[in-house]
Amino acid sequence: MNAHIGPAHETDIGQLLSLNNRYSASGLTLVRTPDFAANHLADYRVLRDGQGGIIGCVALDEYSPSVAELISLAVDEDLHGSGYGRQLIAAAIDLARTRGYTDLFAVSYSDELFLSCGFSRVPLGTYPEKITRYAKDKTEIEVGEKHCFAIRLAR
Repeated sequence: MNAHIGPAHETDIGQLLSLNNRYSASGLTLVRTPDFAANHLADYRVLRDGQGGIIGCVALDEYSPSVAELISLAVDEDLHGSGYGRQLIAAAIDLARTRGYTDLFAVSYSDELFLSCGFSRVPLGTYPEKITRYAKDKTEIEVGEKHCFAIRLAR
């Protein structure tokens, strides 16, 4: 398949949310709203098929000038196992480096995927900012115990 990763555009919001929110019922992603996507559009990278349709997405969520979280990683279920998740993670890492973050973390059930992309498993307490957000937004806790992964980005 001829697929490529690039920035998201305002016209992508519907497709982006459809893909991301398809996995929210199982707790794999958090529900994202049109307002969230519009406010974070520059933080998204999307994987497009040959016709320009969105078949994967990932985003960054800044916690501080040095720390960001990798969020909203989703790939069309028919393409799981194709390597596109790794490509999206690499695109998120590149974006994080470009923006000057030194730490990138993710909270996920996908242990093997993140470990294969150079992340290490770390205690969630490594990122007290995330714990504070959990306290404010109970939906993140309700999806179940995920694992925390981090990668240190060289400047």
